[in-house]
Amino acid sequence: MRFTNKVAVITGAANGLGLDAAQGFAREGAKVLLVDRDPSGEAQAAALRAEGHDARFRQADVTRDAEVRGYVTEAVDAWGGIHCFFNNAGIEGYVRPIVDQDEEMFDAVMAVNVKGVFLGLKHVLPVMLRQGSGAVVNTASTAALVGSAGIAPYTASKHAVLGLTRSVSGEVARQGVRVNALCPGPTDTRMIHSLEDQAGALGGSNDVAERYKAAIPLGRYATPGEVTAMVLFLCSDVASAITGGQFQVDGGRTACPGGSALR
Repeated sequence: MRFTNKVAVITGAANGLGLDAAQGFAREGAKVLLVDRDPSGEAQAAALRAEGHDARFRQADVTRDAEVRGYVTEAVDAWGGIHCFFNNAGIEGYVRPIVDQDEEMFDAVMAVNVKGVFLGLKHVLPVMLRQGSGAVVNTASTAALVGSAGIAPYTASKHAVLGLTRSVSGEVARQGVRVNALCPGPTDTRMIHSLEDQAGALGGSNDVAERYKAAIPLGRYATPGEVTAMVLFLCSDVASAITGGQFQVDGGRTACPGGSALR
C-alpha cells in the first residue's frame, strides 16, 4: 500500500484518466479527493467509499481561482495536507485546420488545459512547501512533444503544460517537492473517441481509429490502467529522485512516429 496515510487530489476525476487514477490511489491506501466540474464525480467517490476507501468529491471549475482554492482547502481541512496532486483536468477542443478554429473554443482549451494547471500549482504547492514534501504530476500529452495537425490549440496548450512543469520543478525541488509531466499517447478513453469521431466527420472517413492505431508501434491504444501505473510511480517514494521530467505512455509513438513496418 504505497500511499497509506497519504492524501491525493485528482482533477478531472469524474471520468477517464482522472477517475482511473483516483481509483488507483484509493486502492493503494490514499485518502482521495476527486475534483471535477461534472457532478457525476460524487457517484464515483461514493463507489470508492462503498469499497471502504476514504474518498470525497468536490465540484469545481479549475479555471476559477476561488474554486481551486476551495478544493485545496477541503483537502487540507479534511486530512491535514496534500501529498500527491494529479493536475489532470483537460479538454480536447475541435479537430479542424487552424483557419477554421473557433476563438471561443481556443480560449476554453487554454483556460482549462493551461490556466487550470497553473492555478492548481499556485494553490497546491504552498501546502506541499509547508510540509516539506509532495509530488505533482501535470497531464501534458505526446502533443506536447510533437506537432499534431488539426488540433493546434490543444497541442499549444500541452506544450505550455510542459513549460510550466519544467520551470516550476526548479523552483521547488530544494524544498522537497517534485513536479513531473505525464505525456500519454492515444488512450482508450472518451477523449480519443471524440477525436476519432471529429476527424472522421471532417475527412469523410470511418477508419480513423485503425489509422491512429497503425501509427503506434504497439498497434493499440494504451489502457487507462497503464497510464495510472505511471502516475502512481511518479507520486511514490520510489521516484524520489525524479523531477522536471516528461514521461511518455504512448506505445512507442513518439520514438517511432511512423509505426512499425515489420508486421
